[in-house]
Amino acid sequence: MSGGQKAVGGLGAIVMALIAIFIFKKDPVQTLAELATQTSQQQSVGPAREFTPEEQALQEHVEKVLTLTEDVWEEIYPYAAEKFSSGGRPAQYVKPKLVSFSGRINTACGLADAGMGPFYCPGDQQVYIDLAFYDELKKKFKAPGDFAQAYVVAHEVGHHVQKLLGFSDFVNQKRRELSPEEFNKYSVKLELQADFFAGVWANRAQKNFGVLESGDIEEGLRAAGAVGDDTIQKRMQGYAVPESFTHGTAEQRVKWFTLGLKSGDPRSHNPFDLAYEDL
Repeated sequence: MSGGQKAVGGLGAIVMALIAIFIFKKDPVQTLAELATQTSQQQSVGPAREFTPEEQALQEHVEKVLTLTEDVWEEIYPYAAEKFSSGGRPAQYVKPKLVSFSGRINTACGLADAGMGPFYCPGDQQVYIDLAFYDELKKKFKAPGDFAQAYVVAHEVGHHVQKLLGFSDFVNQKRRELSPEEFNKYSVKLELQADFFAGVWANRAQKNFGVLESGDIEEGLRAAGAVGDDTIQKRMQGYAVPESFTHGTAEQRVKWFTLGLKSGDPRSHNPFDLAYEDL
C-alpha cells in the first residue's frame, strides 16, 4: 500500500498457515481502499482496547518471529538486491516496524479494521498484525500452532522485502495502467512471491536456528490448501471465479512456498519472470 499505494498482503498471504492470512472474505487491497475513503467521513479512531493475556503472549511470539526474519534477511537481502534492485533502492536490509492492534487502526494506507487480518502497508513500511486473527486462523482455517502463526509474519515481511526491492512499486504502477481483471494477474504474482520469500526465510531460519519441529511443514501445507482463492471462493459461494483471484490458487501457493523452502535463495525463482507468465 506510499503515496497512493494500497495495503499488501493479508494472508495475504500461502503456503503455510501464514498464507492463510492474506486471503479473506474481503480482498485486503479493496477493503483498505474503501476504508481509506471512509476515513475522511469519520471522527478519529479511539484508542485500541487492552490486549488479553492470550493476545499478550501472541504479541511476544510475533516479536520473536520478527527478530528471526530480521536476522535472516539482513544476511541474504544484499544478494537479492544485487539481482533485482535498481538505482535508488537500499543495498542493505531495512527493518520494518511491527504494529499489533485490535479493533481499528489508522495507517498510511488508510483506516484498517480487524476484519482484514494481518497486512503490510508499503506507505509506512509497517507490518500490521491483528492478534485476534490467530483465533480465526485456528478455528476457521483449521491451522493452529506456533508455526502457522510465524508464517503469518514471514509472509507479510516478504511484502516488505518486495517494497525494498521495487516489486511493490512496479505492481502499484500496473494498478494505474490496467483494468482490474488484468491487474489481478500481477496481484497474484506479488502474493506468490511473498509466499516464496516466506519459504526462503523458513529454509534459512531452520539452517541457522533450527526453528522447525516435526510436523510443522505438514501443518503448513494443509493450511495452504485451505486458503487458496479457489478453495475460499468455493466454500463461500460454491464456485470459483479465476479472473477475480488476487492471491493465487491453493496449488500455486503451496508450490511457491515449497520452491522457497527448498532453495533458500531469494534469487532462484521469480514469478515476474517471463518463464512464469502463465501463472
